[in-house]
Amino acid sequence: MTLSTQEAFRRLTIGDTAVLAAARDRTPDRPARGTLDTRTVALLQVGALVAVGAPPSSYRSTVQVALRAGARLEDLLGVLVAVSEVVGTARVIAAAPALALAAGYDVEAALEQPVPLAGR
Repeated sequence: MTLSTQEAFRRLTIGDTAVLAAARDRTPDRPARGTLDTRTVALLQVGALVAVGAPPSSYRSTVQVALRAGARLEDLLGVLVAVSEVVGTARVIAAAPALALAAGYDVEAALEQPVPLAGR
């Protein structure tokens, strides 16, 4: 189904979910048709997972797609900062360790390490 952007919005407005199904015709490493690249789609999906309070296990595949597409841990932090005013700090704080772990950084283990004092 090839639709103009305006036609897609019209159809969505009347509840035609076939528009979404056609746009989602993709694989995990290929973005949905449109103007967004794989990295951007994955980072937006991470933001959506934070917004809905997704369980930690939900982050792994989406974060891995983002990382394979060139995202970095800094980008994932940027997502948390970007959505924080909308979703609230409680959701961001809850998501932070799960998101970092999905990217390969175990924050909880790092917190258990002694911090060297400055000047030593």
